[in-house]
Amino acid sequence: MQVIFEELSIGTDHRLQFIDIGAAIQQAVHKSGVRQGMVSVQGLHTTTAITINENESRLMQDIEKFVERIAPSDAHYLHNDIHLRDCPPDEPENAHAHLLAMMFGNSESLAVTNGKIVLGKWQSIFLVELDGPRRRSVAVQILGSQ
Repeated sequence: MQVIFEELSIGTDHRLQFIDIGAAIQQAVHKSGVRQGMVSVQGLHTTTAITINENESRLMQDIEKFVERIAPSDAHYLHNDIHLRDCPPDEPENAHAHLLAMMFGNSESLAVTNGKIVLGKWQSIFLVELDGPRRRSVAVQILGSQ
């Protein structure tokens, strides 16, 4: 069995953004040579998420509205009382992003069969930026055999 690790670096452009990273994950699987196994995708930040959903523009708008209702960015959060915390003065007020990341989740594991990630017809793998824009890292670990 092979175990291959790769770290992707992804730039984000917006405070809240869904970035389809499926092609990059598939490329990592292809490069690994693994034909049968699993791929684990993990966000390396507490204000990003990894999720699987449909990449449809109207659904993305619905999700953005849903996210703002669940954890409004302009609500009062204790984490945002920067002056009461031991942190750098330029620390962002981003408690809403931490809460959303916890709800979305930080990783996904997917089957690999015949060298391809197994996804349903409408499924895409997303890195969800919750506190951007920033540069983000995603860990990809591929386990399997050729």
